[in-house]
Amino acid sequence: MLISKTLEKAINEQVGREFGAAMQYVNIASYFTAGNMLMFGKLFFAQADEEIAHAMKLVRYVLDAGGKIAVPAIAAAPPDFKSAEDAVASALKWEEEVTTLINNLMGIAVAEKDYIAQEFLGWFVNEQLEEVSKMSTILSVIKRAGDNLLLAEQYVSQTLADLEKVESGAHGSK
Repeated sequence: MLISKTLEKAINEQVGREFGAAMQYVNIASYFTAGNMLMFGKLFFAQADEEIAHAMKLVRYVLDAGGKIAVPAIAAAPPDFKSAEDAVASALKWEEEVTTLINNLMGIAVAEKDYIAQEFLGWFVNEQLEEVSKMSTILSVIKRAGDNLLLAEQYVSQTLADLEKVESGAHGSK
């Protein structure tokens, strides 16, 4: 077995957190979609999909390393938000918490001199920089837009279009 019981348990806990984050992002996406802010909805539904992919990446690692999966109970995500700013602020807070949790996983791998796990977890460390930066930027745009959330919606719409162009070019499609 290439994974310690300590790291196996900690990663299993993170798997549950990633699924919980997906539920949180579904609730945020639903908040925006119900308010006819469809680009914000699209963005946060995509975030939910990404969190599920993160959970599955962790699951595959544990299994590949000879460990066992035991997904813990997942707490309900908050279903209501006071405002767009509140919704995105909760996403940013979550991503900051996840950064600490991923760093803790890396700390276990470093303490155990588990170089395979360190290599694997390095992807998540880098991903957290991207996630915190993205949510921080979106929150900043919403704050600057003030009561005119249509400006923020336009920003997200353009950003998503730009990302899709980059991704399609990177994958050679279209």
